[in-house]
Amino acid sequence: MGTKKKPFLLSRLARGKTREEATFPVAPSQADSPQDYVKVLSDIKKRITQTRLRTVLAANAEMVLLYWEIGRVILSRQANEGWGAKVIDRLSHDLRKDFPDMSGFSPRNLKYMRTFAASWPDSKIMQRTVAQLPWRSNLALLDMLPDSKTRLWYAQKTIENGWSRDVLALQIQSNLHNRHGKALNNFKKALPPEDSDMASQIFKDPYLFDFMGTADPRRERDVEQSLVTHIQQFLLELGAGFAFVGKQVHLEVGGNDYYIDLLFYHVKLHCYVVIELKAVPFDPSFVGQLNLYLSAVDDLLRQDSDKPTIGLLLCKSKNELVVEYALRDFKKPIGVAGWETKIVKSLPKQLKSDLPTVKQIEEEMANFQELEDFDQKE
Repeated sequence: MGTKKKPFLLSRLARGKTREEATFPVAPSQADSPQDYVKVLSDIKKRITQTRLRTVLAANAEMVLLYWEIGRVILSRQANEGWGAKVIDRLSHDLRKDFPDMSGFSPRNLKYMRTFAASWPDSKIMQRTVAQLPWRSNLALLDMLPDSKTRLWYAQKTIENGWSRDVLALQIQSNLHNRHGKALNNFKKALPPEDSDMASQIFKDPYLFDFMGTADPRRERDVEQSLVTHIQQFLLELGAGFAFVGKQVHLEVGGNDYYIDLLFYHVKLHCYVVIELKAVPFDPSFVGQLNLYLSAVDDLLRQDSDKPTIGLLLCKSKNELVVEYALRDFKKPIGVAGWETKIVKSLPKQLKSDLPTVKQIEEEMANFQELEDFDQKE
């Protein structure tokens, strides 16, 4: 029979060790910390986070720049020496052999590098903008958009708003660049120039509420409830800077009860935004009702540091001339836009063909995943 092992603690004691050497470390009590310790800790954590972010962004920019330079080499050799697909396959094999710890050198990705370099011939624009985006976001721009001007617009918005690749793809699908800043409004007359320009760019027309499904709501309350239920998607469609304050916000004016459909605060404009929803076409009387709400919010909720409250009236449809006359002499800043559950309904025929179909989008998403999975295996 084998010798029975002694318990671990006893064997340690037999070697002259003491129990005090085995402990569960416990953080010192904050009561013994200096008064400004919490603030110092917060500052250090903030610096660490910022440094890590800068490191990641710098590494990403270097990788995208490397891909652009490889793409330039391939383009040059194809033009001057007639490189074909077999040479790219050979290049992929040799690069993966010599750099086994690096992914991204598949034949498919090398061809993307070639397309990427051809799409961004200006190195300054490439470094200033698209090099700041993850590679997969750049692939979305290449696959889903036909021209460099539109790609650059979405690249700039992605950097400005911090969109992920999936959010970028959704914004492209929704044809955002053709809706951005299109809401009818009186901002130039009702707001200072620096605020009116920003407000005009923040609101769009039409708004796309595709997450509501294909049903056609008959009541404003149904629209409102659906938007609140899908608040994350709704905030994404509204755009960066909107903070949700409440729905059916109760106001009492002159002994009468009123209810604001949706109330937001915009952190860039530094003002409240009142959104009124209508499941019917625009009527001039809606402007008077919204004006009452804006005056009440300015008097009751607005602080000294806040700027004038802005109103956004969302209607199922509108006549632009009627809207223009209705807003002409109002002093409160008001925007009017339509809303759709499917954006293609309201697009001109010549634009419909430019939008990807659901099948095409599914195929593109599958291609993205295939590329990612393939490179990870490598």
